[in-house]
Amino acid sequence: MNNLELLNAVKNIAINTGSLILKHFDTRIAFKLKDDSSPVTLADLEAEQYIIDELKILTPNLPIISEEAATIYNSSSIKDCLFWLVDPIDGTKEFISGTGEFTVNIALIKNGDPIIGVVFAPALQQLFYAAKNQGAWLIESGVTKKIACRQTPNIGLTVVGSRSHGDATAMSYFLKNLTINEQISAGSSLKFCLIANGKADLYPRLGRTMEWDIAAAHAILNEAGGQIFTVDKKIMTYGKNNFENPHFVANNCKTATW
Repeated sequence: MNNLELLNAVKNIAINTGSLILKHFDTRIAFKLKDDSSPVTLADLEAEQYIIDELKILTPNLPIISEEAATIYNSSSIKDCLFWLVDPIDGTKEFISGTGEFTVNIALIKNGDPIIGVVFAPALQQLFYAAKNQGAWLIESGVTKKIACRQTPNIGLTVVGSRSHGDATAMSYFLKNLTINEQISAGSSLKFCLIANGKADLYPRLGRTMEWDIAAAHAILNEAGGQIFTVDKKIMTYGKNNFENPHFVANNCKTATW
């Protein structure tokens, strides 16, 4: 099965997962907390199990890394392999609060590089997707369009930040020498998609994230002409120790210009 065939299959898995999640949208109550005190809902667990089951059918021999399954695998043993990274609901706080800014995220990683990525926002009915060397795409309101990052406007950067997380002091310090036009907030992996879709230019994340939080959106951003860099200006890769990301900056071009 080639990458485009895999991509089409994963798009369908993400859409079906979104339908499952929306069945819980009227009863979106957290019933336990993760170790970092972030919430977990029944929709999280059911969505994750559905994705894992479907990916096992699609690619029986590939490891599937998700939040619940991360402890099964040693990151050093699979970093040079082909494997899936899954976040069934990125933006659980947004899901619980009813904003709609939560996403289903599925990525395929090859040698540390995200080569397929699907991000589906079921409440917004936005499907972002990409495969390596095939461009980045958005389906919205029944219309499919190719998306791309924009050049930074002369009036300055539009910087996107987290709606539910973040250190305002650290963000202000990071941005102090940049020309900023406006700062906006968004939930989940939609922050990357705003950059990929030419609606924002920069997303610094100066806090803890995991690989499954960002890999699918990274594939999309990469195909749209952007990139994710660590704060020391190295390209983000996957299969890192404990699947944890360093602080990073997503931007609208292939060079770390900040």
